Amino acid sequence: MLLTHYIESVHLGESRRITVWLPPGARAGAMLYPVLFLNDGQNLFDPSRAFAGRTWGVGETAARLVLQGRIPPLIIVGIDHGESRRSREYLPVEDNRNPAARGPLGRRYAEFVTGELLPFVRRTYPSGRGASNTGFGGSSYGAVAALYTAVLKPGIFGRLLIESPSLYVGGEYLLRRARTVERWPSRMYLGVGTKETGRADIDRETVTNVRRLETLLGRRRLAGRRLLTVVQEGAAHSEEAWAERLPRALEFLYGSPGSERARS
Repeated sequence: MLLTHYIESVHLGESRRITVWLPPGARAGAMLYPVLFLNDGQNLFDPSRAFAGRTWGVGETAARLVLQGRIPPLIIVGIDHGESRRSREYLPVEDNRNPAARGPLGRRYAEFVTGELLPFVRRTYPSGRGASNTGFGGSSYGAVAALYTAVLKPGIFGRLLIESPSLYVGGEYLLRRARTVERWPSRMYLGVGTKETGRADIDRETVTNVRRLETLLGRRRLAGRRLLTVVQEGAAHSEEAWAERLPRALEFLYGSPGSERARS
């Protein structure tokens, strides 16, 4: 089931559409569900709203995994990006490669997610409390926003889904920031393709930066059952690639410990 809301945000200074996916058989009061927030909500569920008509197939994938018993029932919240403000809202620092990213609003976006959206979802839906029941994720700039929010607001998110992150932004700002973070989510998934852009130097940079983040997380004892990194040979920077890796990401983040690795 998909439901739509418009959240009036003081931090963003405008209304923002969210799409809420409820698991099969969900009933108010029956139980409390984990919640996963995902950025770029336009690209998650509905081809008519998605970039180039391609989605992550989030609803279909999550429903299948739930019905197969590979993940527990959960609520997934797609947060629409800010259209022309997308780059600014998702980045904590400027991206010198993108003129549209001047005047970053990443801190305001993090405050919107944690201070306005999260309380709304908890008031409105049968959602579990605490970090173990709260996840965040995204791809590209959306992955940067999720990672930055988790760093800025430690202890809120216990699951993090990071796809094809733009870790080069701001002179590798997030990689530098990651070196000082003491508290990370209990489980983190990192995904990237080897042909993200089709330009060999940038493709190498993108994979290398994900591996560097993996190493930094390992030094904070995020390894084994807490961290999964997937480098997909030949995969591009696209909804199709993120959709293909989504089952593995969800099963690692929400399945029983070791279940995803046993199938990989």
